[in-house]
Amino acid sequence: QVQLVESGGGLVQPGGSLTLSCAASGFTFSNYLMSWYRRASGVERELVATIGRFGINTNYADSVKGRFTVSRDNAKNTVYLQMNSLKPEDTAVYLCAAKPPLSRVVPYWGQGTQVTVAS
Repeated sequence: QVQLVESGGGLVQPGGSLTLSCAASGFTFSNYLMSWYRRASGVERELVATIGRFGINTNYADSVKGRFTVSRDNAKNTVYLQMNSLKPEDTAVYLCAAKPPLSRVVPYWGQGTQVTVAS
């Protein structure tokens, strides 16, 4: 059974940092691209960051470039999102997702973890 379980969310002040983790199981982790999405209230879901199978290639949304860093540990079947210089507009539910490299469909999703940036 495929599982993606996010953790690390919480309440943080503007300018603060958080690191999210997503533990994967039930599939061959290193065969999948891993992504972080976020879903804010009243806003369409946004792709935040993607990391390639071996952690070499990464892509970021313009809104987080320079502040967020995605990484993965294939030995631990875990993907991370280091978030620095957080802003109130970063408030959202953050979800991790797994996709085969050539697929247009994202088959596996986590349930999400809430990140709230407020003073």
